[in-house]
Amino acid sequence: MAVRMELSRILIRELTDMQLIELREVGAADPDLARSFPIVIGLPEAQAIERRLKGLTIKRPQTHDLLASVIGQLGGELVSITITDLSEHTFFAALNVRQNGETIAIDARPSDAIALGVAMDVPIFVEEHVLEAAAKDEEE
Repeated sequence: MAVRMELSRILIRELTDMQLIELREVGAADPDLARSFPIVIGLPEAQAIERRLKGLTIKRPQTHDLLASVIGQLGGELVSITITDLSEHTFFAALNVRQNGETIAIDARPSDAIALGVAMDVPIFVEEHVLEAAAKDEEE
């Protein structure tokens, strides 16, 4: 079962290629016990997410803007994103796009999915087994 999450933090260190975003569980019975985990992403994706969060616009469309436009022009609507798996310290994600009444899952990197999800203000979900695996990874 997928758990609703939110982007709770973004850490950008421009002197390194590894940036961090943190996802945190939404609606936990005790907010202090809400599950969270970090995902390492690249600088361009982190900067795209940060621009979206700050409401900054740029003159020309970036990759995530292009993808949003393509989805819309093809009659689709991004309804959510889901972090679907964690394997060998690598997260996997899907864009959940509704088109002609059917929802299809499109494979994506989590950083790209989150950047697009933030841009289009759609919910973020994480599969329960991914939350469990991420907790084990943090313990190691």
